[in-house]
Amino acid sequence: MKHIDSRIPRVKMALMLFLLLTSTFVQAKASKKDKDPGKSEWIYFGADGKLVYKKSAKGDRIMDFSHAGYMGGGVALPDVTVKVTVKPPGDVNADCTALIQAAIDKVSALPLDKNGFRGAVLLAPGTYPCAKTIKITADGVVLRGSGKSENGSIIAMNGEKHTAVILSNGLNQRAGNRLGNAAGNEKTVKITDKYIPAGSLSFNVANAAGFKVGDNVEIRKPVTDKWVSFMHMDDLVRDGKAQTWIKTGSLLITERHISAINGNKITLDVPLVDSYDVNYTNDETTMVLANDVKRLKQAGLENLRIVSPPQAVNHTKALYYAVRLNGEDCWMKDLDLMETMESVGTGGRRITLQRIAVIRKALHDGASKPAEFAPNAGQILVDRCSVEGDNIWYVALGAGQTGPIVFLNCNFVGNGRIEGHQRWSTGMLLDNCKAPNGGMDFKNRGSMGSGHGWGTAWSVAWNCEAGSYVNQIPPGTYNWVIGSKGKSMPLPRPFNNAGPALPEGIFDAQNTRVNPSSLYLAQLEERLGKQALKAIGY
Repeated sequence: MKHIDSRIPRVKMALMLFLLLTSTFVQAKASKKDKDPGKSEWIYFGADGKLVYKKSAKGDRIMDFSHAGYMGGGVALPDVTVKVTVKPPGDVNADCTALIQAAIDKVSALPLDKNGFRGAVLLAPGTYPCAKTIKITADGVVLRGSGKSENGSIIAMNGEKHTAVILSNGLNQRAGNRLGNAAGNEKTVKITDKYIPAGSLSFNVANAAGFKVGDNVEIRKPVTDKWVSFMHMDDLVRDGKAQTWIKTGSLLITERHISAINGNKITLDVPLVDSYDVNYTNDETTMVLANDVKRLKQAGLENLRIVSPPQAVNHTKALYYAVRLNGEDCWMKDLDLMETMESVGTGGRRITLQRIAVIRKALHDGASKPAEFAPNAGQILVDRCSVEGDNIWYVALGAGQTGPIVFLNCNFVGNGRIEGHQRWSTGMLLDNCKAPNGGMDFKNRGSMGSGHGWGTAWSVAWNCEAGSYVNQIPPGTYNWVIGSKGKSMPLPRPFNNAGPALPEGIFDAQNTRVNPSSLYLAQLEERLGKQALKAIGY
């Protein structure tokens, strides 16, 4: 006993020393972690300097957003040669619509050059009152002003409510990256994978014969009763009336090009945003040949100001809109849009909107709000743009929009919010965006609207700043707020305020900026090199 007793102090001392060392080691690790912020668990730089992506148990990951933008990202916007110059008339009350349209039509009649351009129409400095819409309908045509300041080129809207400038060839188009339906006489093949993770580039089909590298294709995810029920979207009610989120039998359509074929394995040029689970698609996911797309191409609007009379009205009334663009490999840049409402709308794909400022002083009237940016296109980059105004959606996506849809270094001033808005838009990236008095939302809108339900999935806020985030997680998917400043605002499903708050999406490194500083730019550099950053002004 004495021998044992004599060891007790030494055992206690050893135990205390062990606990002290263990505690010191744990504190050192914690201290090192505290002193080494800036690492997301979902995307980070590995030891080799390459981006590392965390995957879910099923293989889902944050997608590569770098394919967003003109020509698929990383390509400089062109400087198209001026072919016609227009000067403002001496009569300040004259309607200049026909004058500008005649110049555009003249350039539109020119042949395309080897790069796909016809030429630019230059508006000399001055004010151009316009009572009707100016239209660009031919490929390779640009309307360019001489500056967006008060001393530049100003399109002053007047007369009946209208859109200032529309860029579209007016042809009926395939659904593209949105909700749609099947058409007859299509070459269709079944996709055979039981599960395709979000962020994937490849999948297998039953028979790849008849498809080739370079083909434009649509990947079609059917909306089934099983999936609607799994998403808890089969019980929407408003004012005692049942609401439909997405009609079963509809198709969620993603447009891509085939970059490789190996047997029956198809590889795409741009990753898929959504996941495809045979348990909820009735094993009816398909790939469809879509080479008959005929969008407006290589058209642009640049370097001018559009001004409308103040509009303190509800957005459901007739309005002065600023711009609408439906095309492919098109752009709009360096625009000031003043007092227009629902100012910027897009369709198509591979579009860049750069340095566009929407400024609204007149307060919108009503609870239902206008969307100042409606980027309803695939592979769209909204770069260094801004919105100033209250009681508005800064950004709202339409039904079934498929990304990548990227907002990069954009600023939003006022109490507005950004959101996917309705019916399963996927793949939006908010990268270094600021809305300090507003919000950024990836959420379930329930029976709001006419049954908007889950507005977005597979979307990311990266190193952003907002007054608050409503970040919710749809069943079977993810939404992420990473490295972003601002508070979480848990909410129940609208019109179910007595119910519990819906499950939160991923908050990673909240209130601590992470590396890479910009996700889009890091992905773009890794894919195409530093020259791609320089090409787009970074």
